[in-house]
Amino acid sequence: MARAFVFPGQGSQGVGMGRELAESFPAARYIFQEVDDALGQDLSRLMFEGPEADLVLTENAQPALMAVSLATVRAIEEQGGFALSSTGAYVAGHSLGEYSALAAMDALSAGDAAQLLRLRGQAMQRAVPVGAGAMSAILGLDLETVQAVADEAARGEVCQIANDNAPGQVVVSGNLGAVERAIEIAKQKGAKRAVMLNVSAPFHCKLMQPAAEEMERALAQAAIETPNLPVVSNVTAYALESPDEIRARLVEQIVHPVRWRESVEYMRDKGVARLYEVGHGKVLSGLTKRIDRKLTGMPVGTPGDVENFLNEQVDA
Repeated sequence: MARAFVFPGQGSQGVGMGRELAESFPAARYIFQEVDDALGQDLSRLMFEGPEADLVLTENAQPALMAVSLATVRAIEEQGGFALSSTGAYVAGHSLGEYSALAAMDALSAGDAAQLLRLRGQAMQRAVPVGAGAMSAILGLDLETVQAVADEAARGEVCQIANDNAPGQVVVSGNLGAVERAIEIAKQKGAKRAVMLNVSAPFHCKLMQPAAEEMERALAQAAIETPNLPVVSNVTAYALESPDEIRARLVEQIVHPVRWRESVEYMRDKGVARLYEVGHGKVLSGLTKRIDRKLTGMPVGTPGDVENFLNEQVDA
């Protein structure tokens, strides 16, 4: 039974995340210190203690979520005495989680990943004035119908699919007025729900082009190695191993939709039956079940989860 490791994106953060890992595992503490040093900020304290209003800021949430994911990976490796890559077939990450996946597979250092995600968060926030853009989750309509909704709602503005998360769960992104129109049109077309998301910018649409240009310059300077396992790209929904292609797709990721449903289906079609969600939260595990009920998703983000995962390896 092939396995994959998947890494959560923004929205999975919460005050207290990573604290138990730091208290339990020296390898996790080392990662948190490495990230703090790279950023020149006590980010780990913000993760452990809050305040939430600061943790949810994009420039903090992105490196913080990566740090917890990578701390979990290193804790598993420290306790198990093996490389995580030796037990899986693929890795993938939801949006910023792709950086976590790359760091977990030694394609990026923890410090470089943290600095890139700090810049990514800042660049995304700078790209569109606060209040000018929006995102909406549309539930209960298929991808083709949501595409038609977005096209109809645009009216000369930007309204694009930003996330294809699972069947019946699609997110649109763009100018505020266009997204508001999309919500009304989606309801008319029979959506179960269409709601604004509490986000600070319209991610994964062409309004983010200035951020993509900033990231292109930063990624051109970044040391990216061949990952220890193939990384399924958000942009292509198939596996990448070439550092040059990974670099190019990370730039495109800023303005392209996250093709998560297709990414999970790709791994399934390659024989993956179990996906471990490495880091804080259970969002991706829930999506896994919605994408294909035959797949199993297992969160691994606490000391207890690490122990359960290691016990599974012994039984396997």
